[in-house]
Amino acid sequence: MTTTILSIETPSLGDRSYLVHDGEVAFVVDPQRDIDRVLDAADRAGVRITHVFETHIHNDYVTGGFALARQTGAAYFVNAEDEVSFERTPIHDGDVVEVGPTMRVRAMHTPGHTFTHLSYVLEGEEPAVFSGGSLLFGSTGRPDLLGEEHTHALVRHQYSSARRLATELSADTKVMPTHGFGSFCSATSAGESTTASTIGQERLVNPVLSQDEADYVADVLAGLDAYPAYYVHMGPANAAGPTASDLSEPERADKDQLRRRLEAGEWLVDLRTRTAFAAGHVPGTFNFGLDGQFATYLGWLIPWGTPVTLLGESAEQVAEAQRELSRIGIDRPAAAATGRPEEWTDAPLAQLPSATFADLAQVLHHRTVTVLDVRRVSEWREAHIDGAVHLPIHDIVKRMDEVPAGEVWVHCASGYRASISASLIAATGRRVVVIDDSFDRCVAAAGLPVVSEADPVSA
Repeated sequence: MTTTILSIETPSLGDRSYLVHDGEVAFVVDPQRDIDRVLDAADRAGVRITHVFETHIHNDYVTGGFALARQTGAAYFVNAEDEVSFERTPIHDGDVVEVGPTMRVRAMHTPGHTFTHLSYVLEGEEPAVFSGGSLLFGSTGRPDLLGEEHTHALVRHQYSSARRLATELSADTKVMPTHGFGSFCSATSAGESTTASTIGQERLVNPVLSQDEADYVADVLAGLDAYPAYYVHMGPANAAGPTASDLSEPERADKDQLRRRLEAGEWLVDLRTRTAFAAGHVPGTFNFGLDGQFATYLGWLIPWGTPVTLLGESAEQVAEAQRELSRIGIDRPAAAATGRPEEWTDAPLAQLPSATFADLAQVLHHRTVTVLDVRRVSEWREAHIDGAVHLPIHDIVKRMDEVPAGEVWVHCASGYRASISASLIAATGRRVVVIDDSFDRCVAAAGLPVVSEADPVSA
């Protein structure tokens, strides 16, 4: 009987879950909180979910494993060494689980992303390894999410675990990671492939399998950058056995309620594209467009527990945002409104001027403005505009008083993060322009002086 592996992707968080079946029964690996996607996939395949496997206590999203197991009656496998507050089926390194008559799943202890991380090997004629946050496509999971005091031990564990997988598994074993598709759980940027890989392929391209341990450790530690602040809330939530997402429609807010919520200091989040937001928006609202890593950046920046009201063009847009937020533990929007911004306020709409790097070059010939770079530290070190001020997007809220006085032109690598940051700055009453342009055009199209920390000579 043929085994089928279906990946259930969450591109906004950079993760994948897996539904594996033989045409009759199925097991699931690392499901996200909105389990209706998994249930729908199983229903379309005409299979019954009997087993759910968790590779680790996740740091970047709220798991759906506990809720899925309860709803389906499946056995829920979590490392016996993990401290959790719910009933589970404990599993250890080397344990083999028979899933139906045809599928054998073997647990392998692969610490590094966490101390108790497990990978699961689907044995048979077409082997696969569900490697979670261990061996990724061209990379490995980051080792610093449990605190700085554990990072050096975990990065060495990660090296050994990747080597164990590459040594003990055959070259044709498919590699099926949970992280590494844009997730901040990846230690470094993933390799070129985002669709498929094998142990044999990883032996050729993955640095962890070609470098010696000292070089790997040094490169990973040097490359670690900030990760989303909401991660700190995910581990405790997952250890407590979270419920499934509540995706029922939020309360509808009229103009008066929206005004009151703004005055109370709550967050009103405009889900539209940055172009639409720039053209006209409710003063004091923030732009986190659904066309980017919406949940990652909103969860990173918002003071945890602040009520969120969603403003969208349609009910479908609000529903998508609500689903995204539930995955990171923002359970219910305080309210929502749909339509056009003119329907959300009686006040005149605000606009957010936008420009290109070529426009910036022209402006700098005539007057002084602050160029604010909101990219990550690693991006800044690689190259930045000479004279720019660096304030990473994740620090904008808590370091707003460090934004220089006067006119501010904000940029990132493409415009998405710049729009978020500019909307936050504009809400304080500042004069701000968002540069909606690719950073690659700084030199090629605009002729702006670009330097790096490694080589301070202008490019």
